[in-house]
Amino acid sequence: MTAQQNTTAPKRGELTAAEREMLQVIAAGDSAEATHLLGRADVRVNCLDENGMTPLMHAACKGQVEMCRLLLQHGADVNCNQHEYGYTALMFAGLSGNAEITGMMLDAGAETDQVNSVGRTAAQMAAFVGQHDCVTMINNFFSRERLEYYTRPQGLEQEPKLPPKLAAPLHKIIMTTNLNPVKMVMLVKESPLLADAGALEKCYRVMDLLCEQCVRQQDMNEVLAMKMHYISCVLQKCLAFLRQRDNKLDALLKSLLKGRDGDGFPQYQEKFIRDCIRKFPYCEATLLQQLVHSIAPVEIGDDPTAFSVLTQALTGQMVLMDSEFCATCGERGAERRCSDCRMVVYCGQACQRLHWFTHKKVCKALRLRGSQTDSPRLRELPDDHGTTLNFDPLHDKSSVTEDTSVTDESVVTEEEAACSLKNLHLGPPEVIDAPPSTCEDDDDPPITCPAFPADFHF
Repeated sequence: MTAQQNTTAPKRGELTAAEREMLQVIAAGDSAEATHLLGRADVRVNCLDENGMTPLMHAACKGQVEMCRLLLQHGADVNCNQHEYGYTALMFAGLSGNAEITGMMLDAGAETDQVNSVGRTAAQMAAFVGQHDCVTMINNFFSRERLEYYTRPQGLEQEPKLPPKLAAPLHKIIMTTNLNPVKMVMLVKESPLLADAGALEKCYRVMDLLCEQCVRQQDMNEVLAMKMHYISCVLQKCLAFLRQRDNKLDALLKSLLKGRDGDGFPQYQEKFIRDCIRKFPYCEATLLQQLVHSIAPVEIGDDPTAFSVLTQALTGQMVLMDSEFCATCGERGAERRCSDCRMVVYCGQACQRLHWFTHKKVCKALRLRGSQTDSPRLRELPDDHGTTLNFDPLHDKSSVTEDTSVTDESVVTEEEAACSLKNLHLGPPEVIDAPPSTCEDDDDPPITCPAFPADFHF
């Protein structure tokens, strides 16, 4: 762009012929022609049409990924709010339902708290039209720059709190919207940089600092603070298993997946998530009280699970029983079913094989139950929705065990909730660092995991 283009404030509707052509090219999705036009002196990248929409807003509204990338590279203002109703590019991205464009806007510095003429933010607009993936991405966004602050020595520090090489894999975990601890452990295991005791110790300490920062900042962000704390707990658990199990995380994965006899419900995973919530260091936080109110009256194995309540609180998404979530890692969009019981879905063979050691104990029972009636906890996907896992039966008969329907029907008074919080934080400390048994035989002893205080039904 020329110097004149940089200093001339665009006005609504004052478009050159080339700029009007530019808007037509965007609608057609012709990136090559758009590149040519953006090189012309009479085309301003932030020009405004009659409604106050910039080219970037048009591209975001139409879901044009490459066009949005091109415009941002040419200096498009991601926070321009000259639209007649106060809409921003991020709002249009959320309305379009394109998560990639939404992430692109966030990475470019889009402000998430801007409101339009009716007082709605981008996340609220996306939620209004049912674009929940975009809502989750906006609500869970954490800029890489905030993390990289800890990769530089501060004050009198001789070395940074976080080695620069760990910033990328740690940021990937922070940005994940899948809070299933199995998935998070998988992300750690997949990264050679993170799957190291020294690296994990540095990472969880940085997560604790970020948690504190989110609470103590001027406009406190309890949701982000809870997520940072939860990730810290997962990393600490990985560290404990690495130190006790010859630098391997396989035992932790099996501990989190192992189901109880009868229905295969993952007790250790449920207790681990509850303990993560219990250890949140800011007792006065409203979010913590809401989580306790929802989970405290629920017996382990009943609905709602701690995972479903935490997911709804941190991402804004309800984890529904009819949704296609992988029985192993909790990833959304799983479409492959167990070829035997047909009651469980998986991402693929890797997740199915990892889950088989515990699912084999309940697969037959689930098949019989499913043939008699539709289980209240496990529903078979329609035949036209996904494929069936047809693996070698010695390795591949699998099933989902977790109901994630979220309701808030608990009847807990404020006095009881306050009492629960008191017991939660001031009761005897719980020791869960000792890895539970992970034997795979049918006659294994049940997983041993400490219970919460008897007077706190959490």
